[in-house]
Amino acid sequence: MALRIRMITIDCVDTRKLAQFWVAALGAEIIHEVDEGAMLVLSSTDNVDIGLQRVDEPRAGKNRLHLDLGTPDRPAEVARLVELGATLVEEFKYPGMAWSVLQDPEGNEFCVGSRNG
Repeated sequence: MALRIRMITIDCVDTRKLAQFWVAALGAEIIHEVDEGAMLVLSSTDNVDIGLQRVDEPRAGKNRLHLDLGTPDRPAEVARLVELGATLVEEFKYPGMAWSVLQDPEGNEFCVGSRNG
């Protein structure tokens, strides 16, 4: 099989505003722009780019797909993301692993986890 994930795209109302959050959150940069910001592509150090695609309607309901981000210091990273504009929704902790559910500034859910709890 020759397929691999190259980009994950997030629908949003304001691509530039959401790009500011994800650029700061991931240490990424905008590497491509289509139709005056209708779509922005952010680089990623993990070889999976993030696309931000402008849509007219706001997000409704729960995401059917979300990003799972990992870090060795989950509490510090969650605090940093909240300072950048994310909202902490819920936290889970189990032996050997823990994760926090957050929302980006447009309400798209994502998780930050660590394996050591």
